[in-house]
Amino acid sequence: MSAINAWYRTFQFVFNLGARVLPWRKAVPLKGAGTVNEIPGVLAKEKVTKAMVVTDPGLMAAGVAPRVLAVLEDNNMPFALFSEVQPNPTTDTVDAIFELYTSSGCDGFVAIGGGSSMDAAKAAAARVKRPHKSVQQLKGLFQVHGRIAPFIAVPTTAGTGSETTIAALITDSATHHKYSIMDLALIPHYAILDPELTLGLPPHITSTTGMDALTHAIEAYLCCTYNTAESKQFALDAAALIAQSLEKVYDDGSNIEARGEMLDAAYKAGFAFTRAGVGNVHAIAHTLGGLYNTPHGLANAVILPIVLEDYGQKAHAKLATMARVSGIAHDTMPDDEAASAFIQHIRKLNERMQIPAGFDFIKEEDIEQMITWALKETNPLYPVPIIYDRERCRKVIEKIRL
Repeated sequence: MSAINAWYRTFQFVFNLGARVLPWRKAVPLKGAGTVNEIPGVLAKEKVTKAMVVTDPGLMAAGVAPRVLAVLEDNNMPFALFSEVQPNPTTDTVDAIFELYTSSGCDGFVAIGGGSSMDAAKAAAARVKRPHKSVQQLKGLFQVHGRIAPFIAVPTTAGTGSETTIAALITDSATHHKYSIMDLALIPHYAILDPELTLGLPPHITSTTGMDALTHAIEAYLCCTYNTAESKQFALDAAALIAQSLEKVYDDGSNIEARGEMLDAAYKAGFAFTRAGVGNVHAIAHTLGGLYNTPHGLANAVILPIVLEDYGQKAHAKLATMARVSGIAHDTMPDDEAASAFIQHIRKLNERMQIPAGFDFIKEEDIEQMITWALKETNPLYPVPIIYDRERCRKVIEKIRL
């Protein structure tokens, strides 16, 4: 092991000791069809007098966000609305939400949507807590300090897990660098897991967000230091749920039982990677989001089998376990064969759901910047099975290019 890799592993060991005493918590899940109607009661319980509702134009046009707004209106809950969150939200968007929140006299958040809306709202909540800090100054670990305003996450996709994570992913408007604000304070207080809100998702959103959740479960399970018994079990549970439900909802978006299972899987995978971490798949995917505005779930889906194959035998035992609990490999199959079957299952699932095997838009002149950003994100924090250096990271990126 090189000196620098030894330093990374030492950092992870020490960080893990500290993480064991941190006040970890979960968003309180409210599950089932119609649970959206419980939002006013939760806001009242938390003594919120005016909610900051954050969503995106697509959900407004599709009638999903207006359904939530109608629930608030019917229960006489005042709110301010920011409905212009874009994919891969920017620092400018976060600042606009923060300014509307403060000027409108809001004292709580309701974030409706996928990861973009929830991340933008969480970053704005961090700014509300630390009003004299810019978004840039809040990036990294534990910069928020203390409890944020009451925060209800209402996922409309089953994938990002942002409803239960410590992270808000934001793209710098000037540099296009995508980075994380990470603090236990950013874990939402409540997660509304109402499958009725996901019924209108088109197949391509269903597929890529579902693969995002699977990536969370796999990368969390592969992390070699921070995992707990609970996070490992949640990762395995999520993988099994996705194996039995993702194709069902892709084929039949009206299958409300499978929709509910996917929301549960995304929640569990979100908790798993919040506690255990992610890895090289996410680090590279974030560079694609920042540089090319690639949807995060799509980027993860494409990169996932390439990185898992690159890990080789370092990941075989754990991937074999995931294959077995997912029904992809039988108990007597050797680990290397089971792991290979699991990776091939992911490739075939991508192909069946019309997810490409790679991207043709990655520019040669951007690769060095991608490598720099990916390695800076991963090292020393993520306890990945194999620590990438620049050469190995470049080889993986080249495999992603078509």
